Amino acid sequence: MKFDSVTYSDLNEIRKLQPEGWPDIVSDFKFYLDTDFCLPLKTELGNRIAGIGAAILLGYSAWIAHIIVDKDFRNKGIGYSIMEALMNMLKGFSLRSYMLIATEIGKSLYEKAGFKVVSDYVYFRREVSWNDPIISEQVRPYDSAFSADILELDRNISGEDRCVFLRDQLMGSKIYIQNNSLAGVYVPDLGEGLIIADTKDAGLELMKIKYAMSDKAVLPEENKAGISFLEQNGFIRTQVKGTRMVYGEDVRWKPDRVFSRIGGNVG
Repeated sequence: MKFDSVTYSDLNEIRKLQPEGWPDIVSDFKFYLDTDFCLPLKTELGNRIAGIGAAILLGYSAWIAHIIVDKDFRNKGIGYSIMEALMNMLKGFSLRSYMLIATEIGKSLYEKAGFKVVSDYVYFRREVSWNDPIISEQVRPYDSAFSADILELDRNISGEDRCVFLRDQLMGSKIYIQNNSLAGVYVPDLGEGLIIADTKDAGLELMKIKYAMSDKAVLPEENKAGISFLEQNGFIRTQVKGTRMVYGEDVRWKPDRVFSRIGGNVG
């Protein structure tokens, strides 16, 4: 099977592959094309894009993302071939960990390739509205004096170096300051709206801001405090399930401190 790099001229055709319930994949692939640490690829059959995927390089780790096969070409091993092609592309880099978030359908495919289950993400939707929350005075607008602290907080919680995602999205952030130190951050313009925090109080206060305006949420199952917060504020669990998987070394992430992920492509 032949694979080629995705180009800007492919974006209109990629739009036709949009899975139901997923965020806009065209904007994601445009981002992949605009950055030098992402490797988007495609395979074509009969002059049509049959499948797509991408690899995202983050220092010693990489994410496999957006493996999507056109419904007319499914059950032909194309998804597995795309995953293999992405893994082969990454062999030239000094990587220790390869990660992805699998759908229930794709999980067995990745297990076949040697990926191991790390954790599950719990998906919620809100069915009951709530009043405007009272926000703690410890939540403040972004202050560039804390930019290095935000990047360090993310490294400590994610176990990865994701500054290439964070550094250009911090301007509209909210930060939680405790004893003159950074305890948490909410980055609304980054993917689904990243929230990470070193303390439960910081995480829950930042969740109040995000989920007063959002009807969907995705949290690692280990974040019991965040899940309880959602359930107490009108959110219910959906049937959707995402499984975090790793090939190689697992990274030392702290899922109980993730109060909202970036997205299904980088956790």
